[in-house]
Amino acid sequence: MKSYNLYFIRHGKTKANELSKYCGSTDISLSKIGIKELEAFKEVNNYPEGEIYFTTGMNRTNETMKIIYPNIQYEVIDGFKEYNFGIFEMKSYEELKFNKSYLSWINDEMGEVVCPNGESKKDYRKRIQETFINITKDIIAKNISNAVFICHGGTIGTILELFYDNSKNFYQWQPRCGEGYKIVVTGKEKIEIIDVERIFEV
Repeated sequence: MKSYNLYFIRHGKTKANELSKYCGSTDISLSKIGIKELEAFKEVNNYPEGEIYFTTGMNRTNETMKIIYPNIQYEVIDGFKEYNFGIFEMKSYEELKFNKSYLSWINDEMGEVVCPNGESKKDYRKRIQETFINITKDIIAKNISNAVFICHGGTIGTILELFYDNSKNFYQWQPRCGEGYKIVVTGKEKIEIIDVERIFEV
């Protein structure tokens, strides 16, 4: 059975990454450091090429795409957007650690607690799972051998936890900003990840 290569690359750094703040639905841009890092990575590493390219439509993914792949046309996949942290957006653990709603959310092992004005872990995982299945089936149906996705750390980690190896949680699977994975998939009715390797080390 033919296999297909999906390249998932995490966007460059933002101020939220630098300050360890929750940033999902907040549409911020890359930081000056993030831009310089991506430009430096590109000078010494060969980012993979695809027949089709995607972002999540957010500033940080679109800007990363334009730095790594200038003048490339791309499509937007809303379903791969980062987790919506609701009222916890752009706040750090230190700012939230005494907030009762926050404590309920981080201690929720079932994933059913909704961030106020945001989403639950369960709903987020379902969104990522359904989007991954649908886009992968479409890629296979169109016989696209190589596809590139610029998205978010949580998105990438969740895909690998759900579809490849749940002995590592999505935090452990998350690549650093500017890094990513080559994910080899196969199947039609049932999508299966048969191999995962880092694109490069930075």
